[in-house]
Amino acid sequence: MKIKEMWKKFWYLLWEDDSLKGWIFSVVFLFIFIKLIFFPGLSIATGTPLPLAIIESCSMYHEGNLISNFDTWWETHESKYSKFGIEKKDFANFKFKKGLNKGDILFTLRANAKNLKVGDVIIFNANRKNPLIHRIIEIKQENGEYIFSTIGDNNNGQLSIEKNIKEEQLIGRPVFRIAPYFGWGKLIFFEYLRPESERGLCKEN
Repeated sequence: MKIKEMWKKFWYLLWEDDSLKGWIFSVVFLFIFIKLIFFPGLSIATGTPLPLAIIESCSMYHEGNLISNFDTWWETHESKYSKFGIEKKDFANFKFKKGLNKGDILFTLRANAKNLKVGDVIIFNANRKNPLIHRIIEIKQENGEYIFSTIGDNNNGQLSIEKNIKEEQLIGRPVFRIAPYFGWGKLIFFEYLRPESERGLCKEN
């Protein structure tokens, strides 16, 4: 009986009490639930420490984003991929063929090295403050280990840190976009810390 009464009080304070005390209690409870229960549980279920990822840069941006014209985009970027043997018909079948925009929220699963293929987008540790989210353009094996090479769709070339990505650097593999732009709710608070050239909305290079 005592437990039942305590539950009723808890439920009232969490969802029905519209006082300042009730509001503060709800905010604190939701924060604790998301931080200590929801995200850890989601990490276990997806097999990655980053089950939800926010795109924080413009390196994967395509002009027009979701409504971009793939044919026009490819004409501009073809030379970047052709030297890796990637043709237009190949890229047209890649996931996220229209790129990813700053502020997009992605649902991510564990990146199993042996199941990854050219064209997949991966999240990996590049010894920077934040992981990189780029597209695989080459896969090779050395001593039985998979080595990956990536590039950002909107970058003019490869970064030195993405030419030899080892299996232990893999964090996850985005499988779909949950909410375009919704990540700006977080990013907007950190924009002022970025170099001026990296602030604001994306544009094509």
